[in-house]
Amino acid sequence: MTALEIESPVVPPSEPFTDATAAVQRLILLYDIAADFLRDRFVEALRHGRPACRIRAYYPEIRLSVATHALTDSRLSFGHVAGPGVYSTTITRPRLFANYLEQQIGLLLRNHGVPVIIGASDTPMPVHFAVAGDGAVTVPQDGALDFTLRDVFDVPDLSTTHDQIVNGEDWRYPDGSIPLAPFTAQRVDYSLSRLAHYTATLPDHFQNHVLFTNYQFYVDEFEAYARHVLADPDSGYTSFVAPGNVEITEPDAALPIPAKLPQMPSYHLRRPDGNGITLVNIGVGPSNAKTATDHIAVLRPHAWLMVGHCAGLRNSQRLGDFVLAHAYLREDHVLDDDLPVWVPIPALAEIQIALQDAVAEVTELKDYELKRIMRTGTVATIDNRNWELRDQSGPVHRLSLSRAIALDMESATIAANGFRFRVPYGTLLCVSDKPLHGELKLPGMASDFYRTQVARHMMIGVRAMEMLRAMPLEKIHSRKLRSFEETAFL
Repeated sequence: MTALEIESPVVPPSEPFTDATAAVQRLILLYDIAADFLRDRFVEALRHGRPACRIRAYYPEIRLSVATHALTDSRLSFGHVAGPGVYSTTITRPRLFANYLEQQIGLLLRNHGVPVIIGASDTPMPVHFAVAGDGAVTVPQDGALDFTLRDVFDVPDLSTTHDQIVNGEDWRYPDGSIPLAPFTAQRVDYSLSRLAHYTATLPDHFQNHVLFTNYQFYVDEFEAYARHVLADPDSGYTSFVAPGNVEITEPDAALPIPAKLPQMPSYHLRRPDGNGITLVNIGVGPSNAKTATDHIAVLRPHAWLMVGHCAGLRNSQRLGDFVLAHAYLREDHVLDDDLPVWVPIPALAEIQIALQDAVAEVTELKDYELKRIMRTGTVATIDNRNWELRDQSGPVHRLSLSRAIALDMESATIAANGFRFRVPYGTLLCVSDKPLHGELKLPGMASDFYRTQVARHMMIGVRAMEMLRAMPLEKIHSRKLRSFEETAFL
């Protein structure tokens, strides 16, 4: 057999740029040429059968060459490289990431004083991702076509779809260049498609501040708050998006509920600058928590917080009390291969202060009085919802040794993945039961608890995010989450 001739689109040659806006516009042009080419050729193949040649287009890339060891302003945790070398990153969906890319490229230009090179990379763009934004075109399952798809088009490749960069595994591009960004283009594309599947909303709607919860009750309160602020033209919020990409801009607009909710329904209170708030109902369990954060991480949010329910472990706690996590006991196991349990997950001062201030503001309690309803301590996260039904001596002994004050199934996973992906994280839980002290979450008790506490808890999460939004980026994205050798891009 002879190799097929390869047909590729004609693209502008690589070119140096000293202006971030112009660089991003070139990335958009290169991406559009490649994606449009693949989409057009794929539609032709669906209509007329197998093409006579192989069809291939390439992701655009950013490339930077630095020749000096001179130190940059290291007060900022991102926007600069560690030393001499050739750095690069493949780019996808540059329209979606335009503000982020312009910011990151601008910092490189300012900190290093050398141009960035924008051109086509050597990484083929899978046809699946090229057509992902076109609702009228779908890639048939293997066997549905009269030819084998991968014989003609490039398909997703695990060699470029991975977390080796963020996991600190010293991964390099095939030409030896050092990664500029924490994710490859294929890794980003994979997560963008998964987000649309799991949340039933387009990635375009996600905001920079993400709340996670494990109960539908919080969604109702979030929608009520969204309608309230949409009635205020000075709030800065302009629309509310629900599963199915249904978007409302008026406070009393109808919001139809889909016949079938997705696995992790997401709701977006949008601002024009993307600094609104997204709420994701991840449901119960560490696997869901990992799945959601694995994919949302590629959007590079400024913070994510868990606001859900937990079991109180101390007899002095009451149902409805708040728990502000300052440490995590990780018995969830889903991240053990990516982030060993011996890695500490520190509390982040900026997040802790915002959460505590939000509790004080919403409850109108402060200082010593705040201790009546909130405790700070270790939150334990497990992967067995019915741990109480087994021999309790082992788990209870470990919980006591760790000084844990609460138990749930998501918080440590979300915090650990925030640490791994360099996304500022935090946890504020609400005690809904006390299994060690005879107060189980029974239907009658739960109804009363939900009625009195959920609205207040949701409002605390929202206010904390609004406080974090007011912080400078360099403060919220501090050096605490950066390792010895980091990517220049946030």
